[in-house]
Amino acid sequence: MELQEARAIVNTLAQGVHPVTGEVMPEDSPYNAPPVIRALIAVSQALDNLQPRPRRESPPNAGKPWTADEDAMLDAVFAAGGDLKPLAQALGRTVFALESRLVKLGKLPPRSGMRISAANPA
Repeated sequence: MELQEARAIVNTLAQGVHPVTGEVMPEDSPYNAPPVIRALIAVSQALDNLQPRPRRESPPNAGKPWTADEDAMLDAVFAAGGDLKPLAQALGRTVFALESRLVKLGKLPPRSGMRISAANPA
């Protein structure tokens, strides 16, 4: 859901109107309680003041298949205990992509939260 859509829903609730049906909420609805209305207005104003984060540009090779040469370079740097950051820049990939590739190649165990496995290093 986009923030503008969420803000419109919050504003509608703050006015005591059901955002889906457009019906006025009954007097005993929690949305008609003054503290709830104030909270909804505060949330709406906070959403107005949010600045979207600029998207980082993806590295040039992000999402592209790995070549045998790239795998060999990664293996050599990793085996030597080298820093992955300069290699990531040279390969046009992120450090996370290099670490993920090492997992796929069976050189590193998967970290918690990674959605990849060591099988099929293609």
